[in-house]
Amino acid sequence: MPNGLFQKILVPVDFSPCSEEAFRVALSLARVFRSEVLLLHVVDTKSLDTLNSLGLARLSEEAGQKKRLRHQARLNARRLLQLEEAKGLEIRRLLAEGTPFVEIARTARTEKVGLVVIGSYGGQTGRVEKIFFGSTAEKVVRTAGCPVLTVPLSTKLAGKA
Repeated sequence: MPNGLFQKILVPVDFSPCSEEAFRVALSLARVFRSEVLLLHVVDTKSLDTLNSLGLARLSEEAGQKKRLRHQARLNARRLLQLEEAKGLEIRRLLAEGTPFVEIARTARTEKVGLVVIGSYGGQTGRVEKIFFGSTAEKVVRTAGCPVLTVPLSTKLAGKA
């Protein structure tokens, strides 16, 4: 079915309002370019490791934590796939574990993605961490190996967040 400029569009989501806006933009582009959409969620195991090392979560509970996070991601992805804008499009769900920008860039390369559409702010990163380490979107721009479209949170949605 794909025959346009971007045969595959990768949309990494953390289910924040900004990433959901990026998903909507990707759906619009997929309709124009007749692209397959890859909906990716990365379970951020670095955050789990941090909680475990601080003693805020037990190492023995890590498998259960990951299982709950994967389950929640599947539920959230299903909700996105039920959007009216998603009807009639070829959408494949992907779930990965690791550091988000690394897994996003890896998926972009292994799936031979033509475009990554990502929210410019996910809401999962505090300001101080963002200053020192940069945002996930910024790291994806530098490492994806293909064009990356960053989508800001629209002003109408920003008031709701």
